[in-house]
Amino acid sequence: MHFLNGITLLLVYQLAGEIIVRLLGVPIPGPVLGMVMLFVTMMIRGQAPESVEQASTALLSHLSLLFVPAGVGMMTHFGRIADEWLPITLALLLSTVITMVATALIMQQTSRWFAKPVRGHSDE
Repeated sequence: MHFLNGITLLLVYQLAGEIIVRLLGVPIPGPVLGMVMLFVTMMIRGQAPESVEQASTALLSHLSLLFVPAGVGMMTHFGRIADEWLPITLALLLSTVITMVATALIMQQTSRWFAKPVRGHSDE
């Protein structure tokens, strides 16, 4: 029963996010907004409910099944992928490099913001 309560709560937050996005015209996916709202709720509470932990653990243990539709899509469009392999490869490599560089720069900046200065040590 805990699993059903947890999955229901996850789906309610996803639905709430979808409704808000559609009503306000926010340019982000509804499920993303729903998960942000769930995250904020858990931060306020200080922990995740047991039912949500149980449901999310079960979903994560079967995560590989969620890649089956993507694999089927790849096989369906295999001819197109074979024809356009060079632009696809370049786009994947370039986007990966850009993402890694952006992540590193953001991490450096946030580390500077949140780093606590050492007492009694001067940078001069």
